[in-house]
Amino acid sequence: MRNKKDFNSGGPAGKRSRPEQDKAGSKPGVRTGKGAYAGKREFAARDNAPKARTRPVQKPTEKVFDEGEAIRLNRYIANSGVCSRRDADELITQGLITVNGKVVTELGSKVKVSDDVRYNGKRLNPEEKVYILINKPRDMVTTTDDPEGRRTVMDLVEGVCTQRIYPVGRLDRNTTGVLLLTNDGELSRKLTHPSSLTKKIYHVFLDRPIARQHMTDIKKGIELEDGLIQADDIGYADESDHSQIGIEIHSGRNRVVRRIFETLGYKVEKLDRVYFAGLTKKNLAKGHWRFLTKEEIRNLKTGLMK
Repeated sequence: MRNKKDFNSGGPAGKRSRPEQDKAGSKPGVRTGKGAYAGKREFAARDNAPKARTRPVQKPTEKVFDEGEAIRLNRYIANSGVCSRRDADELITQGLITVNGKVVTELGSKVKVSDDVRYNGKRLNPEEKVYILINKPRDMVTTTDDPEGRRTVMDLVEGVCTQRIYPVGRLDRNTTGVLLLTNDGELSRKLTHPSSLTKKIYHVFLDRPIARQHMTDIKKGIELEDGLIQADDIGYADESDHSQIGIEIHSGRNRVVRRIFETLGYKVEKLDRVYFAGLTKKNLAKGHWRFLTKEEIRNLKTGLMK
């Protein structure tokens, strides 16, 4: 297991898990038997955690800018999600910013929302960025709208901000857990691109205990219809119940976790994502949401949350 604190998921959905102490000095690799899964203590922690209310931990800026308002150029750039204001000053002095087709290098320059501001030839949008974490419940689709009229994750955050936000990646209809919503397209692309190797951890509930050999096979790699897939780590989430598995994976393939176990003849009865790119659902009840903290946003953008 890479780092036990990475499995601080906030706990499983269900009551079968129980907090137990991990054995010190456990070796990396597939966990079986006593001290099996280094994350089982954290999986169980949510059962003892207070339930969160559907309230933000920070209030978003709903007003962006008035059309005719003059704002500092570095603020405009920072609000576009390119970088911080301090780094924006560097871009300006280096002559990398153009306003209405002209290079601007003077610090303190002001622009209007209607101005054409570009960095490396790409036009910037100064809309305030919003980052919302939800604990997705079952029977809800991960889309902005659904032609079949089913409930979507957007129903959980209706009216919380004026910006048009959307889910980063997908969880299938009956998979629960950590899901990020944002209007930051650059960050969304970064987190979902295969090269980013974004870390995800799932708590899997199977229809029966998994065989030790199958745990080893999943670690080494399973051949699916769209190619070989390997778990970065795998182990028992509850050493008293070997039908509960914790699996760490970075692949973004469609329904990949379910397909891994189905290929080996198991039925996934419940699937809960407890970790995504450093974000967990600790203290966040199913169906509830919160805004990310400034530190979480900074870590996501700088790649510290892996």
